[in-house]
Amino acid sequence: MSVVDVWPEGSMALLTQSEADALSLSSSGELYDLYRDCSLAVLNSGAITDNSKELLENFKNFEINIIRNERGLKLELINPPSTAIVDGQVIKKLRRHLYAVLRDIVQINTFSKIFHEAFSSGFEDESAFYTNLIFVILRNANVLQAGLKPNLAVCWGGHSIGKEEYDYTYKVGLELGLRGIDICTGCGPGVMEGPMKGSLQGCSEQCAQEHCRMIGLTEPSIIAAEPPNSMVTDLIILPDIEKRLEAFVRLGHNLIIFPGGPGTAEELLYILSIKLCGENKHNLLPLILTGNKECEPYFKALEDFLKLCFGNEITRYYDLIIDDPKQVAEKVKENNQSILEHRTITHDSYCYNWALKIPHELQIPHEVTHEFMASLNLSRNQEPWSLACNLRSAFSGIVAGNVKEPGIKLVAEHGPFKLHGDKDIIQGMDKLLQSFIKQGRVLLSKKKYKPCYELVED
Repeated sequence: MSVVDVWPEGSMALLTQSEADALSLSSSGELYDLYRDCSLAVLNSGAITDNSKELLENFKNFEINIIRNERGLKLELINPPSTAIVDGQVIKKLRRHLYAVLRDIVQINTFSKIFHEAFSSGFEDESAFYTNLIFVILRNANVLQAGLKPNLAVCWGGHSIGKEEYDYTYKVGLELGLRGIDICTGCGPGVMEGPMKGSLQGCSEQCAQEHCRMIGLTEPSIIAAEPPNSMVTDLIILPDIEKRLEAFVRLGHNLIIFPGGPGTAEELLYILSIKLCGENKHNLLPLILTGNKECEPYFKALEDFLKLCFGNEITRYYDLIIDDPKQVAEKVKENNQSILEHRTITHDSYCYNWALKIPHELQIPHEVTHEFMASLNLSRNQEPWSLACNLRSAFSGIVAGNVKEPGIKLVAEHGPFKLHGDKDIIQGMDKLLQSFIKQGRVLLSKKKYKPCYELVED
């Protein structure tokens, strides 16, 4: 058995007795399991995997213990991954990520109790509660900087991409870094890493490494499948996928979507659902779709599906830029200036988009089950934003069935999730998903993919 000690710094060097007891090894409760699994994920930073079940099984003998003493707090790592240790010490960046896990798991536990107390006492504005909760989590992580002009580009896209696509994301990141634009991603491999690595190079060439922010947003159910990459400087764990997505759009100033699989489709449908809401008609949230020349078939398949579901006018809601990293960065910089002027006039915060209307349906955490997936309305008898919302949930469930431990287990026990909808929408969805599978965009594993879903025409 190997044991390595870590001493947290700053505010996380002190916990209340109840906080420490809830997370300690001796508690062996649900909160401890969550804390242990998230800590294990960050200690595997840079690991090439997208199977949380596999990662957790490979380190069954890993434990983490919290010990309170006269000096404050000590983390005792029992059988940690050897890749995280150099000369008997945890790598410094990984230590910082361990502190982030401790901070955010304590917050998740605290806010969960506040949430239940608030609603049991008659508090009704659930939507505002979620938005304020996300603000507090981001503020406590010190990524909200008052007075800093709009400058953050959120990069979304697949974790399972080829070298040419990865190189393109790097080039976009390089152009962003040369212009001093900060990066925020989902913190894992692939598209989540490439722009950060490129941005670090660009900032280095401008002798501005110390000002280069690489923010990674994750959540407990995905962090083991997508361990933080080595570029991440600020790691934040949100309570669930819905809070994570809302954090992206309220924190970021530009959204850049690179090619990906079902998870990227989920992210695109999420933001389109927001942009299709009438309340956001005058809210600036620029969206850019981009990839290298070889990605044109991917974007054609994606656009064909969007036009099928929402009509040709859906293309008004985003810019499509093919094989031009410099144009992407110039567009982001131009958009940042427009956002600065808009928020100055409207007196909305530069660092947090309070004015953005996010439908309550996009904020509610849903447990992915066979019943939930079968209940999704994938038909045209609803508002466009609502259809986008339901399609987003469908793709989110497919992601869960592919890479999240609870989803993988459900599919193994009860078979694939069944999705019902209008014939043309179901056929369009099948065509899009088949293109993802053919292009190898669903899993990092080279094993033959067995779909976790079944599409049924109504």
